[in-house]
Amino acid sequence: MPGKLSAVPALLAVAFLAACSSTPDDDKTATWSPNRLYAEAKDELNSGGYEKAIPLFEKLEGRAAGTPLAQQAQLERAYAHYKAGDQAQAHATLDRFIKLHPSSPALDYALYLKGVINFNDNLGVFSFISPQDLSERDQKAAKESFESFRDLVARFPDSRYTPDARARMTYIVNSLAQYEVHVARYYYSRGAYVAAINRSQTALADYRDVPALEEALFILMRSYDALGMPELRDDTRRVLEKNYPASSYLTGSGGQRQSPWWKFW
Repeated sequence: MPGKLSAVPALLAVAFLAACSSTPDDDKTATWSPNRLYAEAKDELNSGGYEKAIPLFEKLEGRAAGTPLAQQAQLERAYAHYKAGDQAQAHATLDRFIKLHPSSPALDYALYLKGVINFNDNLGVFSFISPQDLSERDQKAAKESFESFRDLVARFPDSRYTPDARARMTYIVNSLAQYEVHVARYYYSRGAYVAAINRSQTALADYRDVPALEEALFILMRSYDALGMPELRDDTRRVLEKNYPASSYLTGSGGQRQSPWWKFW
């Protein structure tokens, strides 16, 4: 699994740039060849000068319109927007790329980048100072990220980005299930036992083989007990014992939340 997102894969040799002509402009890039414009933009991108790289890629995209180089510039610009923290512009650029270039050899990368943007957006910019996990945040970004990764995996099973996309999809599914359990836990702590039962049952019905289901059964069992429904409580306990015979919830030590299972990114 890649340690970090790699740069945009090259679509063509730099030598192609010299064959393109420059478009007159009223700034210092007016006399630059496409070769130099691309090199300057890449230098800014690689050195972290994302705000400077973006307009250079925009100029290059216009001057090389209708060529593979324009596609390259568009992807580079989307990546620069992403690294600059402008997810909205990154998404808009990628959506335009996907719509205009459905046969591009870099389409797998575009889908992957779109998924990664939503994935990281869902993690939250303050995750480094907060113990809050992904399951406790809004899930819209996670669901959109999953869709992008699923599209990538279905259309490009042999892509270099597919293994990482699959791993992130597993993470997202776990997150979505844990979100339901997080809400169920909240309701239970507030004495809203019927609501806790409903959210626990949603997690159990919608997901399979994810870590969160163990706690979902525990919350369900406790909620039935709180409502004075011993038969349903005992039935749920039997299911918990059968599926998780070594569960800490059965020994009375399951009330303490352990270190998050999800922290591997």
